[in-house]
Amino acid sequence: MQGSLGEKIGEGAYSEAYAWAPGQVVKLFKPGLPRRMPWFEVRMIRAVHAVGAPVPEVFGEVTLDGRFGIVLRRLDGPTLLQLTRTGVVTFEQAGAIIAALAMSIHKTPLPPEVLSMREYMEAQLGHDDGKLPKHIATEILALIDRLPPGDGLCHTDLSPGNVIMTAEGPKLVDWVSAMCGPAVLELGFLRVILSELGPEVADNPERPRATNAAAQSEYARLAGMSLAELTAAMEPYLPIVRTFAVLGNAVPSLRERLIQRIEAALRSED
Repeated sequence: MQGSLGEKIGEGAYSEAYAWAPGQVVKLFKPGLPRRMPWFEVRMIRAVHAVGAPVPEVFGEVTLDGRFGIVLRRLDGPTLLQLTRTGVVTFEQAGAIIAALAMSIHKTPLPPEVLSMREYMEAQLGHDDGKLPKHIATEILALIDRLPPGDGLCHTDLSPGNVIMTAEGPKLVDWVSAMCGPAVLELGFLRVILSELGPEVADNPERPRATNAAAQSEYARLAGMSLAELTAAMEPYLPIVRTFAVLGNAVPSLRERLIQRIEAALRSED
C-alpha cells in the first residue's frame, strides 16, 4: 500500500516502528521470525479494534525487503514507561492506569478469533525448540485443564512500554499474545513481567516492581476484593505464565530460574 519508510520511532523485541504516511506508522517485524507471529498479531488487532478495544486501526499489510509489516494509525503521545522514567507519572499513578486498562480489556466483548489459554499454550509448545522440559509441558497442560478457563479478553503484556498515552486516553499496542482467559491470568502476567522479568532489564529495578504492586492493589479495589484474595486467585496461574515466558524466551538469562519456579509450583499442586 502507498507510503514510504520514514524515521524510526520505536523498537520492541520482535519489531520496529517507522513513520509511513501522514497519520500512519508501519510496524515492521524483524527478520527470522516465524510468519505465524505477525500474521496472528494483525488478526488480533483487527479483531479487538472491531469490538471497541483501545487499539490503533489497521490500514493494511506490506512486505519490505522480505519483512512483514502492519500499517497502523499513528498514536501520538509518550508511552507510560517514558512518563514514569521522567517522573511525570508516579508508580502509583501508572499502576492505577494499568489496573483500569486491565479491567476495561477484560470487559471488552471477546472476538471469536482469540485463542483460549489452552489453544495458545498448545500452539507455543508445538513450536518449542527444547527450551522447556517435556514433563513440564505435559503437567502444564494438565494444570490448565484443572483450572477455570475464563471467558474474557486478556492482552497478557500490559507493561508500561505497551501503553501509549494519547489525547484520547491510553491505547494498547503489541497484541501478539492476546488470548481468552480469566482476569487473574492477566494479573498473573502483569506480576511476572513487572516483578520477575522487568527488574532484570530495567534501568531502575524498583520501577517495575512498584508499578506492579500499585496495579495489583488498585485492581483488587476496583474488583471489590482484598489484595490477599486477588493474590490467592492468581497464584495457580503463575506456573502457566512462567511457562509462556520460557517458551517466548522473554529474558533468556532467567530461563533456568523460571523453570525451577514452575517445577516447584507444580510439585505443590501434587
